[in-house]
Amino acid sequence: MVKFSKELEAQLIPEWKDAFVNYWQLKKHVKKIKISRKPKHVQDGNSALDFGRSIFDSIRSFTINFHKAADKPEVSQVKGIIKEGEDGSEQEEQEEMYETENELAQLFSEEDGVRIFFEMLDEELKKVNDFYKTKESEFLERGDILNKQLQILLDLKQVLSDRRRKIHGSRSGSGFFSRTNSLSGRNSDFSETASEYCDSPTGTETSQTEEVIAALEKNGINFVNSASTRAKTKKGKPKMAMRIDIPATTPTRTIAAVTSMLWEDLVNNPKKDGPREYINKKKIQCAEKMIRSAFVELYRGLGLLKTYSSLNMVAFVKILKKFDKVAKQQASANYLKQVKRSHFISSDKVVRLMDEVESLFTQHFANSDRKKAMKFLRPQQNKESHMVTFFVGLFTGCFVTLFSVYAILAHLSGMFSPRTEAGYVETVYPIFSMFALLSLHLFMYGCNLFLWKNTRINYNFIFEFQPRTALKYRDAFLIGTCLMTAVVGALVIHLILLSSGFSPSQVDAIPGILLLIFLALLICPLNIFYRPTRFYFLKVIRNIVCSPFYKVLMVDFFMADQLTSQIPLMRHLESSACYFLAGSLTNHGLPTCKSGRMYRELAYVISFAPYYWRAMQCARRWFDESDINHLANLGKYVSAMVAAGARLTYARQPDSQLWLAIVLVTSAIATVYQLYWDFVKDWGFFNLKSKNPLLRDELILKNKSIYYVSIALNLVLRVVWVETVMHFNVGLFESRLLDFSLASLEVIRRGHWNFYRLENEHLNNVGKFRAVKAVPLPFRETDSDC
Repeated sequence: MVKFSKELEAQLIPEWKDAFVNYWQLKKHVKKIKISRKPKHVQDGNSALDFGRSIFDSIRSFTINFHKAADKPEVSQVKGIIKEGEDGSEQEEQEEMYETENELAQLFSEEDGVRIFFEMLDEELKKVNDFYKTKESEFLERGDILNKQLQILLDLKQVLSDRRRKIHGSRSGSGFFSRTNSLSGRNSDFSETASEYCDSPTGTETSQTEEVIAALEKNGINFVNSASTRAKTKKGKPKMAMRIDIPATTPTRTIAAVTSMLWEDLVNNPKKDGPREYINKKKIQCAEKMIRSAFVELYRGLGLLKTYSSLNMVAFVKILKKFDKVAKQQASANYLKQVKRSHFISSDKVVRLMDEVESLFTQHFANSDRKKAMKFLRPQQNKESHMVTFFVGLFTGCFVTLFSVYAILAHLSGMFSPRTEAGYVETVYPIFSMFALLSLHLFMYGCNLFLWKNTRINYNFIFEFQPRTALKYRDAFLIGTCLMTAVVGALVIHLILLSSGFSPSQVDAIPGILLLIFLALLICPLNIFYRPTRFYFLKVIRNIVCSPFYKVLMVDFFMADQLTSQIPLMRHLESSACYFLAGSLTNHGLPTCKSGRMYRELAYVISFAPYYWRAMQCARRWFDESDINHLANLGKYVSAMVAAGARLTYARQPDSQLWLAIVLVTSAIATVYQLYWDFVKDWGFFNLKSKNPLLRDELILKNKSIYYVSIALNLVLRVVWVETVMHFNVGLFESRLLDFSLASLEVIRRGHWNFYRLENEHLNNVGKFRAVKAVPLPFRETDSDC
């Protein structure tokens, strides 16, 4: 049977951990009471004289009463809260008293532990109630806002539908209103951004805008845009206006937002009636998707609050039962009654709001199909299959066996002898080392997932992954082992055919075929081999490449950071593509790739690209959030670009002392910049006022020495660039192996960095009690110049 303390730790909401009952501290105090009640033994020579039990054990009838009078001695109480009523007058809530009166406290001072225990219970009960009331009021307020947003959306759709019926007559059944209804019931992913429906208005739709707005203003809704001035009533008072506020999450919306901002700054419209907000079909679809996602997040938050209430109630019951067992009486029954009358148990507002959300969501977003609505309001996570574990072990064994076979065959055939070394290494090495680095990155990601899960870091919430389709750590291990088994198998086949007398031009096509197979599998539209994950990966890569036009999410800049550690992989991809393309067009593929000017210039582009993408993401985040720290982070990637360019130039001019000095200076500056950002910004370390020296106040791992070892390890792995200025006199194969080893160390450093980066992000969410995603809403009221 699992102990409740472990069950509570496994089920509690990580972001709200500090708001839960401190069951472990209460349990320790009960244990102290138990120890204080043990009989005392006194030894005299070889005999032990038992003086009997404590004098307090002779009296079993002390009781704990709860009164609501404030004049009782030795009473800890929680007073009611004065709130402001809706009419502006101050109204007092029903006063809640959590009182613990120890009637025997004056007679038995040794029983102070019992009094302290119930005072601790009072404090915990107050903490739970205060947090529950705060979150309940937040969700109730969010529910009211969503109801208003939904009503505006329904009014807007109805006006557009009526307008379309007048124009198309009998064809209104195929108009916009029916299409939006079918969109609402579509089996789509609600977590996707609303940007897919956010495009600029077309010329044919702008002609309908004025009539639509006029109809809406009859219902009290006045739509304006960012260039219009404040509308006023006849008495001269400002009129409440409503605008459709769609986030600039796509390139089209981003360019439109920047253009509108510049136009507003350059040409400020002084007219009273400025241009209106364009209302078109796609904006309404985008607004509908945003409201729908907000309802899903609200329902999830209400479910978490309901879980919070039930777990805390069980915790109070369990700890009071433990106290009764230690005190050998039923003294906590009255206290438990008071707990059951507390707000976090007695209030039914959360349950009623959940029912209301279910009803609204089913009616308006699921075509009155409750089963379909529950599929998205309560998504079921895929159960972990033992088959995944089996295949991970199977492919791991196959990989080890095939790699051993390859090493033996390479040694027997003399493939790495000076006679055949150059051609084999230059043609085969890039592709296979590229797959090896990719597999290593997947393995490190699987290790990260495993550690995040064990330390209760909610990575799905931080990355905004869907629990139904998010990769588990076993899945990441399966993909990595499957990939490496295929790669080493191809290596063995390539070596066997080459040793059997086949021409190199025919055999060297095997790495290219393997690369094409994996690329085809990556973009395969069939629902096989983790299609949601593959498509989501392509979507993130698209967002990164098109920076800064897409809104930057956590997963976007996290993935872009991974790419900065995979520059060798991208260089290998460049070499492979050049070799196969040049080999198919000319008879001198390898020399062309090694000495071609375009190939050499492209190396700079590939080395700069990941840092450039990451810098543009920092610029976009600064534009969206106006946080100067993002500009400082941008400077870090600019310094990395300069250092990478200097090292690449020095590698081509190894005898130049000037470039050696430039490499040392730029690399040192970039390294210090990166180390500072790693330790202070990304990991939150080096806090001089922290209770943990040079660390954070809050740590997830219990062993603090792990953090200090990680700091030293990250420092060492950050300075591996020193190898570029040290000319080791080794052969071609040894130099390639050294480059691969250094690239592998960088991948390992990045995987090591990932854990602490997400740990810091998780603790920030915990500190702010953020457990659900804040979805922006489309309709925003304003009474000022928009």
